[in-house]
Amino acid sequence: MNAEPLDANTIRALVADATAAPSLHNAQPWAFRCLRDTGVIRLYADPRRTLPHTDPENRGLHVGCGAALFNLRVAAAAAGLAPDVKLLPDPAFAGLLAEARLFGTGPADGALARLAPSIRRRHSSRHPFREEDVPAAVQDRLSEAALLEGAELLFPDPWHVGSILELVQDAEVTEAFDAGVHEETVRWTRPDPSSAAGTADGIPGEAFGPRQRGTSVPVRDFALGRPVPGRGWAVFEKSPNIALLGTARDEPLDWLRAGQALERVLLQATADGLVASITSQPMEWPDIRWAVRDPLSAMANVQMVIRLGYGPEGAASPRRPVTDVLDVL
Repeated sequence: MNAEPLDANTIRALVADATAAPSLHNAQPWAFRCLRDTGVIRLYADPRRTLPHTDPENRGLHVGCGAALFNLRVAAAAAGLAPDVKLLPDPAFAGLLAEARLFGTGPADGALARLAPSIRRRHSSRHPFREEDVPAAVQDRLSEAALLEGAELLFPDPWHVGSILELVQDAEVTEAFDAGVHEETVRWTRPDPSSAAGTADGIPGEAFGPRQRGTSVPVRDFALGRPVPGRGWAVFEKSPNIALLGTARDEPLDWLRAGQALERVLLQATADGLVASITSQPMEWPDIRWAVRDPLSAMANVQMVIRLGYGPEGAASPRRPVTDVLDVL
């Protein structure tokens, strides 16, 4: 049991790893507060970083914050701590998403600690992957990772994958005619290096990946027709490896669990030598989202579409300084 208050360097290191998590448009919609005397780190939603058109229910915000919470747990385990985590600890304050008490009893979780090196290696890759299947044993490990966090990961059959790709295209068309969604995408993307200079959030042009010749994989084109210096065209894999992450219910608690499951899957995939990209476009339109699910499976609510495979690692997206997201009391 850790009986001493956490030192400032440890707190900053834990939060720095937490903020390496993915989030919708890399808006990084989180804030942390550490109560040193009680060994508690609280995770809050940052209302200044919501996307009201793209994410009107804040489902994506919760998923991103859940991913950050999972990174915090992994970093704590690697530091020899055993956090006791409570989700939505105060029903009267919806903005308080979780708290992790780091004076936990018992040994640190070795399985979590082993994922720590993957935190800084994991980047979304929007490049073509090789035409290579993900082995069944690796799929099983990824499914187990989701299950450990209270979610489910399914690998749909080729027919369903084709259906998902069509739904992604439907979502893109719907998005193109929604001025509010378009404006939010423009706001949070930096296609030109001059527009990305000095920024600590959003998606830089080097992370967009090349344009697709045809549409064979669910990769969002953040360029929206804008020029991106050095960006060319590429042929992507014809048979992408797609996984669906989902939950039985669809409430804020489930979204936080889905976010933790998503990051556990992504870190495990990174440890297994895979690269990944995620897309939320079909999730952003209720009618399309419902159609993504496999009617033959027990998965009631799909939370994310994940593309997995073997190929080049993606470029790192910027992160806000820890001083911008952490208060220590």
